[in-house]
Amino acid sequence: MNGLSWIVLFIVLIIIEIFTMGLTTIWFAGGSLVAFVLSLLGLSLPIQVIAFVVVSVALFLVTRPIAMKYFNKDRVKTNVESLLGKTALVTENIDNIHATGKVEVNGLEWTARAEEDGLVIEKNSVVEILKIQGVKLIVKKEEAK
Repeated sequence: MNGLSWIVLFIVLIIIEIFTMGLTTIWFAGGSLVAFVLSLLGLSLPIQVIAFVVVSVALFLVTRPIAMKYFNKDRVKTNVESLLGKTALVTENIDNIHATGKVEVNGLEWTARAEEDGLVIEKNSVVEILKIQGVKLIVKKEEAK
């Protein structure tokens, strides 16, 4: 692989990154750039390939967590994600055995199931939303404070 191949690979990876913006190929673009420089210095192909791999992996491991934090800081949670950890009011007894249970959160009614199967949570109780399975909220009774 000559220097031209490394620079072509670099350009292709950058173009892919521009179109996807997924932080998936940028690390390999950095590795190909280093391999290109090594090819210009006349180093052998095995050294170029090793440098490509080492630099790509190092860039991925060192800079990806920082980049993900920076690029995801303005990410807005979906409505569903924003429910996790919130409290809801039980509007119909929650009983997993009898497949009943409804809660109201943010003015909307949701089907709800208790975290524990044998537990019945009475109407007008306050529950915490733990997770979402399909269109059902999985809840636990909130501890008295």
